[in-house]
Amino acid sequence: MKRMSIQKRISVTMRGFGILKQYCPGLAQGMACYELINSVQPFLSVWFSAQIINEIATHRRIKTVIIYVTGVVLANFICAVIKSMIHRICSEKESQMWSWFGKIFSDKQISLDFVDLESVKIQQQRQEAEENLYMFGNGLAQLVWGTSSLVRAFVNILASIAMTITLFVSKSGNKVIDNPAWILILLVCIALGGLSNSKATIKEHNIFMKWCKDTVWFNRAFMFFGNELYMNPEKAKDVRIYEQNVIAEKMLDKLIQHDRKNQADIFKMSVYPAIAYVIIGLANAVCYLFIATKAFFGAFGVGSIVQYAAVLSRLGEGLQELMFILSDNEVYCNYLQKLYEYLDLPNHMYQGSLTVEKRDDNEYYVEFRDVSFKYPNTATYALRHVNLKFKVGEKLAVVGMNGSGKTTFIKLMCRLYDPDEGEILLNGVNIQKYDYDEYMSIFSVVFQDFRLFSFSLGQNVSASTVYDGDKVRECLKKAGFGARLQAMPNDIETCLYKDFDTDGVELSGGEAQKTALARALYKDAPFMILDEPTAALDPLSEYEVYSKFNEIADSKTAIYISHRLASCRFCDEIAVFHTGEVIQKGTHQELLADKKGKYYELWNAQSQYYNK
Repeated sequence: MKRMSIQKRISVTMRGFGILKQYCPGLAQGMACYELINSVQPFLSVWFSAQIINEIATHRRIKTVIIYVTGVVLANFICAVIKSMIHRICSEKESQMWSWFGKIFSDKQISLDFVDLESVKIQQQRQEAEENLYMFGNGLAQLVWGTSSLVRAFVNILASIAMTITLFVSKSGNKVIDNPAWILILLVCIALGGLSNSKATIKEHNIFMKWCKDTVWFNRAFMFFGNELYMNPEKAKDVRIYEQNVIAEKMLDKLIQHDRKNQADIFKMSVYPAIAYVIIGLANAVCYLFIATKAFFGAFGVGSIVQYAAVLSRLGEGLQELMFILSDNEVYCNYLQKLYEYLDLPNHMYQGSLTVEKRDDNEYYVEFRDVSFKYPNTATYALRHVNLKFKVGEKLAVVGMNGSGKTTFIKLMCRLYDPDEGEILLNGVNIQKYDYDEYMSIFSVVFQDFRLFSFSLGQNVSASTVYDGDKVRECLKKAGFGARLQAMPNDIETCLYKDFDTDGVELSGGEAQKTALARALYKDAPFMILDEPTAALDPLSEYEVYSKFNEIADSKTAIYISHRLASCRFCDEIAVFHTGEVIQKGTHQELLADKKGKYYELWNAQSQYYNK
């Protein structure tokens, strides 16, 4: 593992606390307060107990004993009440901690350029960061738990030193026992115990992490089979029909074989702590022998024996824990650094600043001017020298065979990608110069692989938790969902799917597509883009959508991507894509008149399925 300087570790740690403050406010501070009280409480009990025993063994003043007893009871009661309150708050925050950690990744995913979402390298980087956090608790989780350990270590060390000063100051009359060298001897014994325990814990941790890294592929595979195949109803059908669980069983056999090969590591994980405990036991024995000998020569009373024995033990624990924390900090700082590398990924797309002009007449012009584009890490152009111009209010159909560049054309217009050559203009201005969020606001898009979510129907249509119910219903009716809406048990408040509601409604493919279409209508943006809008609809529903075409599109620009050329008859203009180029453009009748053109070829190939 890469070594890191103290200065760098402090910087990394402080940034980690900043992230915790943003996403888990109060958690680290609350755990620190709880541990402060929890660590101080035993020292209070030890001190009061020593005073009570000394008083009983010497003066036996009943009032003094009552004061000490009252003090220890009251101190423990106050500590217990405060601890209970803080523990309740911290437990709730800690239970939510993993969800908030998930938001860190989701926020970053949303902020990334779309091109980076499709980058295998970047997604592997995210997956590694998530695995370190969720599967092994490395990084931020260690920082949370390390806060408690650090407070506990410092309290044990400082309080122990304060309560053992009198051990060395008090005189027994024996020159050998009163020799100041014993201070060094005891500190060396305690330090040896702490160092051995720290080293053992680190070795144990390193072996465990090596084992985890060796098995990370198996963990990924089992998560895939468990979550994606066996628990996903859509994929579970294929699993049962083709018995793909056999693959998982074979992987389990490989994992068992891997564990057998690593029995030596498991043995080491047991041996190192055992050796450390022996050293700690010997160190404690020296400390106890010194205390007993000094008490034997009359340096202090029996109550002080209890105090010093307990406190020196705590001092050893504090030093052991502090040594481990310093070593563990370097470990989790390396994991935090990997997390930061992912969170610091830059946005490569130029973020414009111009405001998109709000026109009352909806006179928006979009132009592709000699646009060429190829996907990252590919040599073949998906689009080549595309030139198109259209304005709001026109109905444009984009047709062509699979792989002809239709969907890529839409992704570029929505600025999910930037062209490699040429430019895309909105009202004569390069779209890269517009504020990205404002530019996106003028598009309503229904992609072929759209997604609905396990929220209410109204929230899915409005894409918001606050929405206009009447507008949602109107959009659903326009999209052909009216009859199904009447059958919904809770109208637009009906939850979709059963992830969060056992009474959630499962939609068919066609119903889901109509809902997605209603979502595009609800946004009421000047541009409506529909990628295969009727692919999952039955013939009657498809006819219903087409027959209401003008009503649905209203005065908006409607861009249709379709394999079904029958939809093109409703459009003002048709652009025919082939191998990434626009090879034809015109109305349905104009293109059909060109018997040597690609459109005529495609139309005749499908005409047998059309009714006149």
